[in-house]
Amino acid sequence: MHITHRTPLALAVAVALLPAVAGAQQPRDQAAAAQPDATELDTIVVSGAAQAGGLRKRDASYSITTATLEQVQEAAPKSTADLLKIVPGVWAESAGGNTGANIDVRGFPGGSDAPFITVQLDGSPLYPPPTVSFLENSSLFRIDDTVENVEVLRGGPSPIFGNGQPGATINFIQRKGGLTPEGSLRLTTGSGSQRRVDGFYGAPINEQWSYSVGGFWRSSDGIRDTQYPADEGGQFSATLTRWFDNGELTLYGRMLDDKNAFFTAVPLISRDGGRDVDAFPGFDPGSDTLLGEDFRHVDIEVGPGETIRRDLAEGRGADIDLFGAILDLDFGGWRLSHRSNYLSGDAPTNSLFTGANPQTLGSWLDHAIDDANDDPAVVAAAGGPASSASASFVTGGGAVDPEQQVLTAGWWVVDKELDSFTSETRLSFDLAPGHTLTAGAYYANYSSRDRWYLGNEMLLTVEPNARRIDVELDNGVAVTREGFAGAPFFALDARYDGENLAGFAAHEWQISEVLRFDAGFRYEEQKVDALISNAAAADYDGDPTTLYNNGASLRDGSYRSLRYDNDEVSWTAGLNWRMSDAASVFARVNSGFFFPQFDNLRDGQDNTQQVDQYEIGLKSGNALFDLYLTAFYNEFEGLPFQLFLDDGTNVTAIGDSRAHGLEFEGALRPFDNFEVALTGNWVEAEYRNFGDNTGNEVRRQPSLQYRVTPSYFVPAGWADLKLYATYTYVGRRYSDPENEQRIPSYQTVDAGVAAYVGENWEFRLSGSNLTDEIGLTEANARIVGDAVTGDVFLGRPIFGRAWEFSAAYRF
Repeated sequence: MHITHRTPLALAVAVALLPAVAGAQQPRDQAAAAQPDATELDTIVVSGAAQAGGLRKRDASYSITTATLEQVQEAAPKSTADLLKIVPGVWAESAGGNTGANIDVRGFPGGSDAPFITVQLDGSPLYPPPTVSFLENSSLFRIDDTVENVEVLRGGPSPIFGNGQPGATINFIQRKGGLTPEGSLRLTTGSGSQRRVDGFYGAPINEQWSYSVGGFWRSSDGIRDTQYPADEGGQFSATLTRWFDNGELTLYGRMLDDKNAFFTAVPLISRDGGRDVDAFPGFDPGSDTLLGEDFRHVDIEVGPGETIRRDLAEGRGADIDLFGAILDLDFGGWRLSHRSNYLSGDAPTNSLFTGANPQTLGSWLDHAIDDANDDPAVVAAAGGPASSASASFVTGGGAVDPEQQVLTAGWWVVDKELDSFTSETRLSFDLAPGHTLTAGAYYANYSSRDRWYLGNEMLLTVEPNARRIDVELDNGVAVTREGFAGAPFFALDARYDGENLAGFAAHEWQISEVLRFDAGFRYEEQKVDALISNAAAADYDGDPTTLYNNGASLRDGSYRSLRYDNDEVSWTAGLNWRMSDAASVFARVNSGFFFPQFDNLRDGQDNTQQVDQYEIGLKSGNALFDLYLTAFYNEFEGLPFQLFLDDGTNVTAIGDSRAHGLEFEGALRPFDNFEVALTGNWVEAEYRNFGDNTGNEVRRQPSLQYRVTPSYFVPAGWADLKLYATYTYVGRRYSDPENEQRIPSYQTVDAGVAAYVGENWEFRLSGSNLTDEIGLTEANARIVGDAVTGDVFLGRPIFGRAWEFSAAYRF
């Protein structure tokens, strides 16, 4: 981790703050019941609020979605990113599994990963850059029963606080110990031989101290059968809380060690000009995968005489430790808040990335012969051209039928070693009656050590749990090695160090009992230093007749240095008018920015992205209904686009966009115990100043998506039951900026039932995608433009029909 002279100062300030109070008192009762006439509008939210105590949802002049742990469980998310399906304005592609999601927000022109999504834990970002290649924030967090609730803020004042995220901030609030001992134990099973246990226990130590411990462990073969555990690992969490007369201090730690299979595109059939999708013969898009034992353990060539041994079961997981501190103090008119955390660990990628469309083995062999005969060096070394080829299975041997469908897919290896420290301190005080000023500072120091070997194409059969194929020409030319038809096309060794320092101020003015105004600004400086390896094309063994390692990427031992230093200012202003206890309206404008991250700078994209957003919203609710509407407009400048194609070409571009839309979130309760909830959004977003793609729709994001969830609560003598179901509609969109890879709309149906037995027991059964819909989240991400050959293409579908059952005991 790169440490500058500012880091010891920030650490010293943080440490000095922690014991800066004395005297103890009873803590506020965290289990206090809500007032009988309270509504959703009375929910206290802390994300986006200038002061640590937060404010009521009705008084917040921005859009924020909240969910309790029970609401999270009802949504049955398959990953942290999948939970975002309950948030209007956010589009999360979680079909890849527990990690590696692509997440977009409000028509922002994201390229891949999740650059405009920050995941926080109790107000601190997990890793200051929201996205670096092969790592987005949601991959560093797992939802379990140690979560109290979650808040998701879109736009609003978020460019001012934290790491200045202009898109969406997901803030998970931890459960802590209180005055009364409490705990829970949950056992879960389900599709894919899932076995999972979650636990939590919190209790007081004495009148001044409390603690909590919890976490989860699970093993699952996955909804898609990988022939080995697709998800395996767990998490342990602990908190320690100290109460004072004027506030409290919490220290926490979370240790995550989780391995997750990562799924990319599979073969599909395109119908009606891309308006419909069918399964490829012999391949179920909802439950099958190319991954399997045949190439789980491989030796990958990375240089002359050098190989690395890898296990596909390592997947795209995380092995990280996270430690943090939360301090809130009230000095009577002066309020101090501090948040800091430190993260360290690894986030590797060991996954299969598909590329070109399937073809018959005979066709593939013809191309291999032609390519070899077109290279004079190969012909000369072999003593003449080839006229035929033989193909056999790597495992078990045996000839392969020339009519067998095959494709090539890359066994990509990305190792990341991460370190980061973040610290944010705020001081709020009352200038005059109705006027509150908050001033603060944010500091982040972070690093990433990257070792990449992209490419490593294998020749595979197109079938569930594909098999490798070896090919040799009749003139002795070896086309493959243990199924590998290529070596790395991009070898990288890079050391990145970043540092951000920001100062901010916000003014809250309660103009009258019903009118509230707030404004703020932020000045931030970012510095990045990096060492990046240089590479050139090489023949690893110096033998032209071994085609599988000719023209490979090889680091030459030299490095280029990179230095970046820039500063920017963001600002925001919002007005909230409470028309009545049941309704309020707000208006908000902000101007934020997004500094280039490590990979942008490596590719020469050193521009800062500028985002201007405008919002107006309505919040209304009572015993009969809740309704939240937000209309938004945004302009985006300086989008950096980057994509590795199937042949290793690194495509980069910079452009602009603009978007407008409507977010909606609500619930209707026409009679006792029955509710219908609705959430979703409509958006129109297009590229501007983006070359030939100007005027095209921003990639991936549906223009319309929504979820309708009816639920019915049934009081019974032996148990209380809650029945619920969700209908989801996702509109059509395009996978590429060229708008040539159309992704059709789809609908899914989920359902569940929860039974609450006595004071302690809860049983929950849920099913997802009950109609086994073929829904795509992306088409072929390794091809620019049209990606259909005949009627065959590659796309990434959602998971097929699945079920889950859990039993929980609370005490």
